[in-house]
Amino acid sequence: MIRQSLLLAIPLLLVAPLVVLAEEPAGKLYELRIYKTHPGRLDALNKRFREHTNRLFVKHGMELVGYWTPAEGDDAADTLIYILAYPNREAREAAWKGFLNDPDWKKARDASEQDGKIVLKVESKFLSPTDYSPLK
Repeated sequence: MIRQSLLLAIPLLLVAPLVVLAEEPAGKLYELRIYKTHPGRLDALNKRFREHTNRLFVKHGMELVGYWTPAEGDDAADTLIYILAYPNREAREAAWKGFLNDPDWKKARDASEQDGKIVLKVESKFLSPTDYSPLK
């Protein structure tokens, strides 16, 4: 009877690790964000990120991957491009909820917009790394 039970359990033991692996997250979630500013307001946006936003992103669990401005072209004067990373979509949602409700963020945003609104448009895209990407 014990021998028969063991024989029945062996296939379950072999399959169980596969089920666990299938449920594990596929890797980090990356978010590409592109900000278009009102004319002449890119410096104010960069200052806000430099002095406040980056620190608050980290506080709320966002991983800073990188920030760029176009080196040339029409977008060079009014565009900030950056990438953030999160463990998964749920972590992303919780991080942004915390950030947007943070009193320090609201204070920094309001102070930076005393001379007028900064951001005209935000575009966001979620990215998944390829199997050959150095970022996973």
